[in-house]
Amino acid sequence: MLSQHGDSDLTYHPRTLAGSRRPRFFYGWNIVAVGFLSHVACAFHTSSTLSVFLKPLTEDLAVSRGLFSLLRSGEILTGAALAPFVGPLVDRFGGRWLMAGGALVAGAGLVLLSQVSAFWQFLLLRWILVTVGGVFMCHMVVSVTISRWFVRKRGRAIAIASLGQGVSKVCIPVVTATLFVWLGWRSTWTIFGVVTLALVVIPALIFMRPSPEEMGLRPDGIDEFVEASATPISKGEAAAVRYAAADERIWTWKEVLRTQTFWIICFIYGMANVGIAGLNLHVFAYVTDIGFETIVAATVMSVIASAQLGSTMVWGFVSERMEIRRASMLMFLIQSTGLALALAGNQVAVLYGGFFFYGIGLGGSWVLQEIIWATYYGRVSLGMVRGLGILVTHAFGAAGAPFFGFIHDATGSYVSSFNMFIIALMLSALLSLALRPPRQRVAVAS
Repeated sequence: MLSQHGDSDLTYHPRTLAGSRRPRFFYGWNIVAVGFLSHVACAFHTSSTLSVFLKPLTEDLAVSRGLFSLLRSGEILTGAALAPFVGPLVDRFGGRWLMAGGALVAGAGLVLLSQVSAFWQFLLLRWILVTVGGVFMCHMVVSVTISRWFVRKRGRAIAIASLGQGVSKVCIPVVTATLFVWLGWRSTWTIFGVVTLALVVIPALIFMRPSPEEMGLRPDGIDEFVEASATPISKGEAAAVRYAAADERIWTWKEVLRTQTFWIICFIYGMANVGIAGLNLHVFAYVTDIGFETIVAATVMSVIASAQLGSTMVWGFVSERMEIRRASMLMFLIQSTGLALALAGNQVAVLYGGFFFYGIGLGGSWVLQEIIWATYYGRVSLGMVRGLGILVTHAFGAAGAPFFGFIHDATGSYVSSFNMFIIALMLSALLSLALRPPRQRVAVAS
């Protein structure tokens, strides 16, 4: 175990890792399975699911679509504001009770949505119950806990859990539309609430544990460290080895905010969040604006979602075999190249191809932005660090939809905003290479 001062009786070394003996089944994969279920449940209250409810809700609750859209911005900002407070709780208590309690609150909120008669009631339930519960049960708590259980296999572990989000993004809109036809929108919210309770509460209480050390285990299920000069490991694994020496480092929030690494990560992945929250909302309108049929715009959305889902595991393995800063650079280059191709395309095939590559980049952002924080700041203070990062990156995301929307209103086109986003992604690729392991300032005794 590593001490706060960096002394260690557990040494990750390229030669020792290759010859380690592992138990048949590592308990950490139970944590990953619960994370997968949580990601599925969290998709019940994301923008892609909410968009299916937009028309019937605005009609029944007598609210404009513009005013209704502000609901999602408020949810993003609420999640960002809560993240710095939830993060330290994950560090201290782990995800077990946080996820179970969050699922109870979010599930109850989803059930109560079926009873609203006015938009203000819907808004308050979403902001106070569904959003707050989601912060405790969703992405940050899941990724921080998984990162504590894995070092070498962190990429694939987070990628597997993230598949829950990808599967939901592809399937839930269809499921939601089907439930509308059968039961109506009110009963659909009730079903989502009950399923949330079933998918998260009981599995979290049974399986979630804060760290492998509390169960007498070690990250990745490494049982013994035996000198062996057998199989060489990849560059990505070697990077994990180097960072593992600082994996138990304890950070304060003031120390984190003083590091250049923190602000670079916030910018580059904040820009990715602009695309997730903003461009994805406007891409359907863009495709129809440039003259393509509605069916083409709908299938473009499917292409993006499918590329995200299909590339998730690939990015997990890439992060284990390549330095995280280089993997991030590759992801941003693919994303910007795909978007530039889509913007230049006058044919359907070119349009599909461009957005396919853009979707691959988005798939990488799901995985890599979770891994990069743990890589540079370690496991012990990861919840606090991740919470601070979410506060900044979600602010970018909250501005994403208005950014594309207002520029369109001013110019009558999405071309200017798309081009600015492409430039920002290319800048993010360059800045990724500037990332270096952060250093803590050491107080000198007088």
